Amino acid sequence: MAAPHFDAVILGAGAAGLLCAALAGQRGRKVLLIDHAPKVAEKIRISGGGRCNFTNRLLDPRAPQQHYLGANPQFCRSALSRYTPQDFIALVARHGIAFHEKHKGQLFCDDSSEQIIAMLLAECADGKVTHWQPCGVQQIAATGSGGYGIATSRGAVTAQRLIVATGGLSIPKIGASDFGYRIARQFGIALVAQRPGLVPLTFDAEAWKPYAALAGLSLPVRIQAGSGKQRGRFDEDLLFTHRGLSGPAILQISSYWPPGTALAIDLAPETDLRAALQEAKGQSRKQIANLLAQWLPARLADAWVQQRAEWQRPVNEASDKALAQLADRLSDWQLTPSGTEGYKKAEVTLGGIDTRALSQQTMEATAQPGLHFIGEVVDVTGWLGGYNFQWAWASAYACAQAL
Repeated sequence: MAAPHFDAVILGAGAAGLLCAALAGQRGRKVLLIDHAPKVAEKIRISGGGRCNFTNRLLDPRAPQQHYLGANPQFCRSALSRYTPQDFIALVARHGIAFHEKHKGQLFCDDSSEQIIAMLLAECADGKVTHWQPCGVQQIAATGSGGYGIATSRGAVTAQRLIVATGGLSIPKIGASDFGYRIARQFGIALVAQRPGLVPLTFDAEAWKPYAALAGLSLPVRIQAGSGKQRGRFDEDLLFTHRGLSGPAILQISSYWPPGTALAIDLAPETDLRAALQEAKGQSRKQIANLLAQWLPARLADAWVQQRAEWQRPVNEASDKALAQLADRLSDWQLTPSGTEGYKKAEVTLGGIDTRALSQQTMEATAQPGLHFIGEVVDVTGWLGGYNFQWAWASAYACAQAL
């Protein structure tokens, strides 16, 4: 008995896989969607604190390099221009899902991320998509007819097109794996080295001792890392942890941070501290720590002045040099992380399928007809704030239109 044949088999029932399956099915294609995990779209479910930051209204598809990283950040322009945040917003609205904008264009469900999952599953049902989950894939082989044979735990199937939407390595406890990269290697498709992205940063325990007690403290900062075209700069909130730093500022800059290099953090970006401290010297008898509490959380001000004896005195008794050094250090705190919290805490994976091996119009491998890669498995990584979901939707659309 011949194995069932599909126009397309999609591996991975996450954001990209679900939308691609739905759109292809609605275009009349016979689609099989496979995922090894017991639950569908776990990454959608846990995103945005359970409310799914599903896109970003401020994304400019004409200049994607503003919000995306990769060996070739321009690669994603074609897909992002053909399926925009407004297109996905229209889909969300059509399903009656209420949403709101929180910060810098970030859109969240009013209620629950489960609504986005239910919407995508309903769209798949509308496209008569066959969905096998949990289902393991045991072997993939190119067939002589130009298609693919896939051996699964539910039996063998064949397909004219194989779409890899298996995601990256981030958050292994919800099923992340290197399966997509293994498929790429099998067919000789180049990869860009992977590492955790949008991830908290850690520091040597001894070096972090003065700050470990600040765990839980948050403040707005300006943070910079990297160099040249790979330099990032963000005005966001920083969070101290027992092991290092987190919060939106750190998650954003982690994607730009070359391991072994220093971060530059301005702890009072809205204040000229040199001028403020010098002015206070002639007008105040306050302890320096108490004075700093005007611009910094008091706990941070207290911890900071403990670093030098000349800062542990009234401001009017401090030397101009000591005040200048204090201001400069607070405005340009240079510190070198020892590493990251790894894939278990990373929201995305940097690197992946080399975009030079793919068509930006169809997401198809140029040297392997019928094999497509979409979503996080590709070397396209967005900023925090809905950009990675928008890449998932856009790359899924580009692929579905080509099937």
